[in-house]
Amino acid sequence: MHVFVTGGSGLTGPAVVAELIAAGHTVTGLARSDAAAARLESLGATPHPGSLDDLDSLRAGAEAADGVLHMAFGGDFGDPGDMMRRDRTAIETLGRVLAHSGKPFVSTSGTLVMPAGRESTERDEPDTAGLAAFRIAGERACLDFAGQGVRASVVRLAPSVHGPGDYGFLGMLVGTARKTGKSAYVGDGANRWPAVHRLDSAALFRLALEAAPAGSVLHGAAENVPFRSIAETIGRGLDLPVVSLTPDEAAGHYASPFMATVYGFDAPVSSAFTRELLGWSPTGPDLLDDIQHGDYL
Repeated sequence: MHVFVTGGSGLTGPAVVAELIAAGHTVTGLARSDAAAARLESLGATPHPGSLDDLDSLRAGAEAADGVLHMAFGGDFGDPGDMMRRDRTAIETLGRVLAHSGKPFVSTSGTLVMPAGRESTERDEPDTAGLAAFRIAGERACLDFAGQGVRASVVRLAPSVHGPGDYGFLGMLVGTARKTGKSAYVGDGANRWPAVHRLDSAALFRLALEAAPAGSVLHGAAENVPFRSIAETIGRGLDLPVVSLTPDEAAGHYASPFMATVYGFDAPVSSAFTRELLGWSPTGPDLLDDIQHGDYL
């Protein structure tokens, strides 16, 4: 299969591109810079100049492909409405090219769209008033194409897609601990943090492209880890005190009030349906093991 990938040079994208190529697929990757193009070429993919805002480039990439994997997402987190509009417009542009073709179209969301306080399944509805509600419009835009002759599916990734060189939520958490001299959690730290190793997420994206039925919602989460355990593991590794923060204290401790809310959020998810549907079986190190023995510390 010839796959057009957006976000292939980002944090998770290179592992996905490598997984696809290792499985015998060819990859063309959207590249908005020379550095991104070089990264894609080093993985064996063909760079395709453009960005999420270059709709002509998106159309051309999709037209030449047998399937599309959309992972790119960006903008100013201070303006989630703008990020939502950019993402939805890109998805609609890609999907229209694939309409009535039967080709696969996999888009990316996050498990933080799910309601807080209970373990959610793939069949549960996302929380339209929740922390990551700005991702829901993109989910729906992609899944709408399942009724237009596209094998459309959505992969919701855990907030921690961990592995070497991680500069996402977990990498920022370790950086904050180093900067402040303490490893913190919010309240009692019992809130559960979904996590998946980067290589396991790459395998899931490949399986979704190859076999996910139209309209599938998939959860890329291997485990749910109590946040206090994460903070304690970081504290031991850096030889720092581990402390509890009130929500008000957390707003000043972390990089922003939004990040404080994220780190205190309790939204565990199940991936049982995903595993059964696609035969996905995560085999990478778990989150706490990766913190201890990976490159985080």
